[in-house]
Amino acid sequence: MIYFLKFGASFVLPPGIFFVLFLLTAVWCWRRGCRRNAAAIVVITFVFYVLSTGAMSEYMLGNLESAYEPPSEPAGDVIIMLGGGATQGTPDVDGTGTLCGSPANRLLTAVRLQKKLGVPILLSGGQVYADSGTEAEIARRILLSLGVPEQDILVEARSLNTRQNAIYSGRILRERGLTRPILVTSAFHMERAALNFSKENISVTPYPTDYMVSRYPVFHYNKLAPQAGALEAATLVLQERLRTFVTRYFE
Repeated sequence: MIYFLKFGASFVLPPGIFFVLFLLTAVWCWRRGCRRNAAAIVVITFVFYVLSTGAMSEYMLGNLESAYEPPSEPAGDVIIMLGGGATQGTPDVDGTGTLCGSPANRLLTAVRLQKKLGVPILLSGGQVYADSGTEAEIARRILLSLGVPEQDILVEARSLNTRQNAIYSGRILRERGLTRPILVTSAFHMERAALNFSKENISVTPYPTDYMVSRYPVFHYNKLAPQAGALEAATLVLQERLRTFVTRYFE
């Protein structure tokens, strides 16, 4: 009963309520003889509905996140952690400014790898917007509070996108003679990130983390309910595919 109620509620809340209204509009158009308009509305509504289901977003994310497997025995001389969003001025345990969800997960993986391998962490990420935090500096403060030695933290705080992550990180690697970087970023972001580093002639060992879907999904009818989060995830995949295409062929 609980799952059934959740399924029904998804059609009285956004985005489900909009699909209901669009279909009612299509019926109205059909009855007024505007059958082409009605058919177009139905097709568009169906496409957006499918993209808003957990089943579709899970499938799309799963394909994207499986581009690389984390190595069972990683080896390298530096860990590069890419930023992915931060807030400025927000309260934290030992200061102000916090990392968003994805970079926080990346940081956790980077710390665990650093403890295991004893190599420095290169934090890459600047202040993307006027009201966002400087990602690398916030991450540096958190690493220090977690016990990572200051000499094992390198900061690249200029980059505003993945392309610049690769360019500016590459300069630091060359300056310090580091040649075997382990690249840590979210699994959905790894394909594009690795491609950008490859374009800078930097051979990285991809270590994807921050997985959003299970490797062994189980179908449930609630995954056919429209959800804003599912639509956001599907949009994220489409954005990554588009940006990877542009990076591969136009940059």
